[in-house]
Amino acid sequence: MAVIRPLRPLRGGADRKAGKAAEPVVQTRLQDLVVITGFSGAGKSTAMNVFEDAGYFCVDNLPPEMIRSLVELFVHRGSKVERAAVVSDVRGGVYFEALRAVVDDLDALGLSHHVLFLEAAEQELVTRYKETRRRHPLAPEGSVAAGVAEERALLAPLRDHADIVIDTTGMSAATLRGKIADEFLPRKAAGRLALTIMSFGFKHGPPREEDLAFDVRFLANPHYESDLRELTGEDPRVVEFIARDGRLEEFYGRLHALLDFLLPQYVSEGKSHLVIAIGCTGGRHRSVAIAEHLTERYRDNDDLDVAVAHRDIDKRPRGS
Repeated sequence: MAVIRPLRPLRGGADRKAGKAAEPVVQTRLQDLVVITGFSGAGKSTAMNVFEDAGYFCVDNLPPEMIRSLVELFVHRGSKVERAAVVSDVRGGVYFEALRAVVDDLDALGLSHHVLFLEAAEQELVTRYKETRRRHPLAPEGSVAAGVAEERALLAPLRDHADIVIDTTGMSAATLRGKIADEFLPRKAAGRLALTIMSFGFKHGPPREEDLAFDVRFLANPHYESDLRELTGEDPRVVEFIARDGRLEEFYGRLHALLDFLLPQYVSEGKSHLVIAIGCTGGRHRSVAIAEHLTERYRDNDDLDVAVAHRDIDKRPRGS
């Protein structure tokens, strides 16, 4: 079994500064090791799930000194593990202070690895803990805010040595998953772009996970037609009403040209997830009709995996 000695060279040594890859000290099938760390409540479990879904060998809540033992197993001649991800955070207690030294050891061995650091604004972390009614690991009997403050001081040196830092403030789990996949997972030239076309109503709040957003409130509003109010943009009568003055067709001419240009660029760049949000006032008529139209237009594109989502279609209009 290979033994990892505490060599602890400075991270980013001479070879790295010169743009040269470090020569491996050991021969191994391990191609990538991701160390996930950061603030409690910032999304580390979600991050680990991304790697697990991608076929990585994953271990949660691993004290840094145990990472050494795990790596020894990974680099053993009989190991078949090629990609692995571990979560190490303040739950590891006093061992957490050794995490930076362990990362330095991985540098010394020349093993391919990345450190992913997740953070979020203090109020966001406090809110998440209140919603889940869980205790913060650094303040089991005190306030969550005090635990977050203590954790911030503890994590500051490690954050500076991370390869990727992601601020998850305001991010949904789906957005975080897409961000991590874009940053870490192998990109395939023939990979398909997961395209979600979402309708929403501005009166119910803006979307939080869109990449592109279009406001279509300039179009005729079926809400003010009593015979159309109870219908949705999935009904041909609503579509006919929106299109009757010609502005919808003109809009499509411009929108199609824009998306026909952008989507292949995203596919070529290797982006894995894209959300296009279409918003109207209530999210039941105009935005739904346009989202359905775009879904139909791009559904048969071999480079795209298209899905439609109507966020507010079931929210009934007032007075109905």
